[in-house]
Amino acid sequence: MTNNTTPLVSIYMGSASDMPIMRKAAEFLNTMQIPFEIHALSAHRTPNLVAQFASGAEERGIKVIIAGAGGAAHLPGVIAAYTVLPVIGVPIKSSNSIEGLDSLLSILQMPSGIPVATVAVDGAQNAAILATQVIAQSDKEVLARLHAFKTQLAEKVVKANDDLQKEKFDFRVN
Repeated sequence: MTNNTTPLVSIYMGSASDMPIMRKAAEFLNTMQIPFEIHALSAHRTPNLVAQFASGAEERGIKVIIAGAGGAAHLPGVIAAYTVLPVIGVPIKSSNSIEGLDSLLSILQMPSGIPVATVAVDGAQNAAILATQVIAQSDKEVLARLHAFKTQLAEKVVKANDDLQKEKFDFRVN
């Protein structure tokens, strides 16, 4: 990526209190060198701003939107209603959610025609990985970084398995 002034991914959260979760998305995009923007906008308290940002995202050069919300979690769906861009929802286990289950179902159960890809509760990093996979389809540099990331994941598992083989137990048979 050479143009760091134009974001390719937009990260939205319903409240600044969601930042500890959504930071994981920002950190991953940063590692992948993908320009992004971050906004805290509420589907309920600032609906006009949400509509403005979502409907103008494509014109601003955004390719993918990541939206995290807790509780009723309408933000990803409202954003998806205002854009044709892919929207990835991150259900957040927040102070007003039921262990994140209400957030998960609110994002997951979108009506036909308004899809929101949904990751696990508090799964902001997976949302960023999915956004990176979308962008990698048209950017060979991002694709190469994504391949390197996947290789590193595999290497970590192989090393962990090797370390486990060193554990001694009286009745271990492998």
